[in-house]
Amino acid sequence: MKHSHKIGICFGITSGIITTLGLLVGLSAGTQSKLVVLGGIFTIAIADAFSDSLGIHISEESDPKNSTKEVWESTISTFIAKFLFALTFAIPVILLDLGNAVIASIAWGLLVLSILTYVVAKDQKESAPKAIFEHIFTAIVVIFLTHNLGHLINKYFGE
Repeated sequence: MKHSHKIGICFGITSGIITTLGLLVGLSAGTQSKLVVLGGIFTIAIADAFSDSLGIHISEESDPKNSTKEVWESTISTFIAKFLFALTFAIPVILLDLGNAVIASIAWGLLVLSILTYVVAKDQKESAPKAIFEHIFTAIVVIFLTHNLGHLINKYFGE
């Protein structure tokens, strides 16, 4: 796989997991509304995919070693990976009650993050267990913080 595609796919999927899980967990805790959670997921899939792809685009442009073609390959692969992966979190929300959808989404996100981390660590000849622990720990911190933030917002600003 070309390096430019690998950058976009790895970044897009990782961002899709962390951002969408954080939003999903926070909105669920704060609103208990499937409609709000689905709206958040679809918004992340569009707005954050564009935002992340522009960020990768500018970042890759800043490296004089990258050709215009490589910059655009990273940009487009980031958008597609983020957009499509973020949308996968809508499936459990549509099919399950919200509580079970949150649990299924967390399990799905952590599973894919573990697999992606394993593949990247092996490719880089690094310790997969250490890398997986670091990335899962980060995801759990995001989940914990956004869950509690959702509850706090509901407590102080809820109707």
